[in-house]
Amino acid sequence: MPPLISVIIPTYNRAALVVEAVASVLAQTFTDFELIVIDDGSTDETAARLALYGKALHYERQERSGVSAARNRGLALTSGPWVAFLDSDDLWLPRKLEIQVDFLAGNPGAEICQTEEIWVRNGRRVNPRLRHAKPSGDIFEASLELCLVSPSAVMLRRSLLETLGPGPFDPQLPACEDYDLWLRIACRKPVFLIGDPLVIKRGGHADQLSRSTPALDRYRIQALVKLLHSGDLSAGQSAAAMRELEKKCGIYGQGCLKRGKKEEGTYYLELPEKMKAKFEIRINSNDQLSKLKM
Repeated sequence: MPPLISVIIPTYNRAALVVEAVASVLAQTFTDFELIVIDDGSTDETAARLALYGKALHYERQERSGVSAARNRGLALTSGPWVAFLDSDDLWLPRKLEIQVDFLAGNPGAEICQTEEIWVRNGRRVNPRLRHAKPSGDIFEASLELCLVSPSAVMLRRSLLETLGPGPFDPQLPACEDYDLWLRIACRKPVFLIGDPLVIKRGGHADQLSRSTPALDRYRIQALVKLLHSGDLSAGQSAAAMRELEKKCGIYGQGCLKRGKKEEGTYYLELPEKMKAKFEIRINSNDQLSKLKM
């Protein structure tokens, strides 16, 4: 029989951290899961240290391709109907899977849920700012400004991911690939929040994508453009996405101009109007959107 849950950990050159992440999965009170670790071309001791776990996990190494490709490869190896992700620098508290399984059993219509988190920066607990507060249910519009779903906190049906195509995480996005994915899900389905903090989200290290990748808003803009092209949004969702696109393009475009990047800045400042013209989109004074044709 396949396990109920497939757990996927992507990792790259985090030998010391990933073994702690693995240990937190193996310490779960709910044990009907398989653990898949995708090594995205590590050159440190990752392979040797994970080999010590033997058959407790499935380890696979790929050539360096990025976190999206690593997660997609992990998904291709899954056999469980439910999927949970864990970033290699994060940890689960022991009842994380148990509590999510209980929640989903009590809410049979739910296809995705996440838990609250404990944030740790450089070894010290910190409180997330109000803008990072996680909503529950219809989170689409709230998630347009910034990503409000944590991969390490999510459990979702594998079939939901399969509706998004063979590689749901976009390998063309070197960062903000999670922002892109959760928006494509949240426009279709409610994302429920379990109020218990069951994930320790560790930050502050130099190799975090949010720190090591410049101009994150450029990739959020790319995700919004793709979303508007998808045809998956309602009129109201399209209006909200276009407003956020205008905001992000304005900020990013002006930043480019200040840094002397006139061509790039002009492109982003003009992009929202080009998008409106392409789809013949109008937003009236009541922020209602009319789509004359697609």
